[in-house]
Amino acid sequence: MTEEEYICPVMGHPVEDTETAPSSEFKGTTYYFCCPPCKDKFDEEPEKYLHD
Repeated sequence: MTEEEYICPVMGHPVEDTETAPSSEFKGTTYYFCCPPCKDKFDEEPEKYLHD
């Protein structure tokens, strides 16, 4: 079984551990971040960091 890789939507860095990483939910999806400041930026303007 392979672990799903998560990428911080703000910085584009891999998220090492989703158990301890900061996270936010937006429109029913959970996003994980590489650091708390990235979570704060995302929470202010989530659509700025989401690309289709």
